[in-house]
Amino acid sequence: MALHDDEIPAGPALVRSLLRAQLPRWADLPLTPAGAGTDNTMYRLGEDLLVRLPRTAGNGRSLLKEQRWLPRLAPQLACTIPDLVHAGTPAAGFPLPWSVHRWIDGAEAGPGTVGDWAAFGTELAAVVGQLHRTDLMGAHRAGDLSWYRGGSLHDCDQWITRAMADCRTAAGPALDVDHLQQLWRAALRLPDSPAPHVWLHGDLKPTNVLVRDGRLHAVIDFGALSVGLPDAEHAPVWDLPAQARHAYWDAVALDQDTWTRARAWAIAVGVSGISYYQHTFPAFVEECRRRLQAILTDAATR
Repeated sequence: MALHDDEIPAGPALVRSLLRAQLPRWADLPLTPAGAGTDNTMYRLGEDLLVRLPRTAGNGRSLLKEQRWLPRLAPQLACTIPDLVHAGTPAAGFPLPWSVHRWIDGAEAGPGTVGDWAAFGTELAAVVGQLHRTDLMGAHRAGDLSWYRGGSLHDCDQWITRAMADCRTAAGPALDVDHLQQLWRAALRLPDSPAPHVWLHGDLKPTNVLVRDGRLHAVIDFGALSVGLPDAEHAPVWDLPAQARHAYWDAVALDQDTWTRARAWAIAVGVSGISYYQHTFPAFVEECRRRLQAILTDAATR
């Protein structure tokens, strides 16, 4: 199903044509769907490869960013990240860049894959800390490395307020949007973070963290890679069970203002996701709803 008005379909036949034109030695390998997120469609190619195709021109720019920076970031990080083996170029029927990566064995972080949620929270905090300490290598917050989640909450207030209005209609009375708006406003009353700019993954939700043998193994999908303030990087902890969230909090030991801004970013991502995908991607809308409910539950107990 198309999720965006300007989406470019990328079915198996198209992928085969791209492979025949640019990677003929792999064109006849088995090709199986390997998931589709909001920004990319993926296919497993043979046993060892993953084809990644952006859904829109904007997603294509994000993929070019991955092609440029992932090979430079990989040696700096202890965890596994995608290993680029081919930078595909635009072609007939698909006017966007595309990528082939090494296949990474693992499963999405979830109740059936994580052995110890507290340990997982600590491991995720270590990954975030290492990324944030990585030298910027001359990169700065500009162009494709400037994304809203690394900037100021105040710049997002107008469209997040509109998204909350959409949530009232889409989610109904089961979701306390008034309380979410109060938490959002509490963060807006704070000054922006004084922290220096760092590398940001930008979207460390469970579907972008792979687990193997019960432990955090790899971080994938760097399409939101950017340089900016670290607050929003902590927002996905509300997608995790309380044990993982509390262990993460203990490991990073951030001040209350940072947590308040991080929570506001989690609210922003949740309400905007419901607003944008309410008619096209029910599974993602449910993911956003669960995140927002976790925020409300957490706020009532802390």
